Amino acid sequence: MSEMPNSPNVALPIKGPFTPEKLGEFLSRPLIARFATVTKTGKPHVVPVWFDWDGTHLWVTLDRRSQKYRNMLSNPYCAVTIDETWGGLRFIGVIFEGRVELIDQPEDWARDFVRKVYTKYMGVEGLCARTIQRMINEGQHVVAKITPEKILTWDDTSGAAPVG
Repeated sequence: MSEMPNSPNVALPIKGPFTPEKLGEFLSRPLIARFATVTKTGKPHVVPVWFDWDGTHLWVTLDRRSQKYRNMLSNPYCAVTIDETWGGLRFIGVIFEGRVELIDQPEDWARDFVRKVYTKYMGVEGLCARTIQRMINEGQHVVAKITPEKILTWDDTSGAAPVG
């Protein structure tokens, strides 16, 4: 079983203005990530996903029936963008590029991890929603553990605000 380490001693390959602490703070929020993979025919495939960051790896919940899962079986690399635009020229974000390890065993661990990520986005009360319960209990859960080879960051939140 893979663990979710939180090792502050690992040197992250960060380029740009983020420190590891700022990266952790930014990624602790329930932002939507865009997860990019490549199909067997070489076409790009990008989808919105929920994620978790442990300080070393980016973790994404998947379903075994999804296109992104099938893409990673033939090409275990991805790129992930997580960003915000505050209007005008004010924006902040990060791009991860790296290798993916697909983890689906033990099943209880994968389901518990999905619950953890869903709680980040829905709150404890949101887990009670019928749709969320169905997703947790009927999903064919796989967790993508992304080891970043490159982390590109930007922070232009002090840029010009929209006029008007």
